[in-house]
Amino acid sequence: MPRTRKDEAPLLVDAPVIQGRYIELDDYTVSFETFPGDADGTQAFRGLPDDRCQCPHWGIVLTGRLLLRYRDRTETYEAGDVYYAPPGHVPVVTAGTETVDFSPSKEFQQTMAVVAANMAASGGTQ
Repeated sequence: MPRTRKDEAPLLVDAPVIQGRYIELDDYTVSFETFPGDADGTQAFRGLPDDRCQCPHWGIVLTGRLLLRYRDRTETYEAGDVYYAPPGHVPVVTAGTETVDFSPSKEFQQTMAVVAANMAASGGTQ
């Protein structure tokens, strides 16, 4: 059975607003993300359809608070909450938030290509 741990996943994003460790298990990407400061993903998702994340995620908030803004609502998750995020969201997190997500790798890679380009253009401060 495929398995992983945070300390086994490579650190692929190390920016002022996010430290992200990512590893694939079969057709899914496991994301271990830590947010040292408050972060609003609005600018990072520019260029995707509706300027929102188009990848579904299943996850858990380990610490802090995660808000997912959809066109018609905002959902709030706190430490201990398990969530499903359908496509069409923008994440907003408070300082100290830590999450673990599971996402279909193909959609995740397409989304992260846009996010990485936007973060590079902003110097990683989004």
